[in-house]
Amino acid sequence: MSNIDAKQAAEALSDIEAIVRRVRQSRIYDLTSLILMQWGALVLAGYIVSYLWPRAAGWVWIAVNVVGVAGTFAVGTLVRRRSAVGFDARIPLALLLFLAFGYLNCYLGHFGPRELGVFWPIYFMTVYSIAGLWVGRAFVIIGVAIIALTLIGDVFVGDWFELWMAAVNGGGLILGGLWMRRD
Repeated sequence: MSNIDAKQAAEALSDIEAIVRRVRQSRIYDLTSLILMQWGALVLAGYIVSYLWPRAAGWVWIAVNVVGVAGTFAVGTLVRRRSAVGFDARIPLALLLFLAFGYLNCYLGHFGPRELGVFWPIYFMTVYSIAGLWVGRAFVIIGVAIIALTLIGDVFVGDWFELWMAAVNGGGLILGGLWMRRD
């Protein structure tokens, strides 16, 4: 058995810390990718239904949010049971507070349907991008891309905005989730 000096021990510990960071990021990406794909499918469906039945849009989006929060909680709980990464009840509660604050802003801002269609993706993706500064570049890239495409759609797409957003926001979340699965 050979002895190692302090420098070799420090290098070995540094290597171990790097591996732990990569494994943790990979597990966070695995969890987040499932949630992203779930929300992407819900958001895509929400925009399509809102486009087809605009009078029902308010109820559609309430249903999307309720199912999305419940699904987020279910995915997080399931993943936490199977591995050390997951989240406790604080995450869905934070999401509920975040949604409540967003609804308050929409109420106080007297947003119309188009403004709501621009506000919510930007609201979510801003926080998502900020979180990415700590947990990984994929979050920042996905968030900024969806924000930019939302603004482009608001200015240039016209009456097809809901379908644009189904592809950009819903499809973007699904593609982002698939991208995170491979990282």
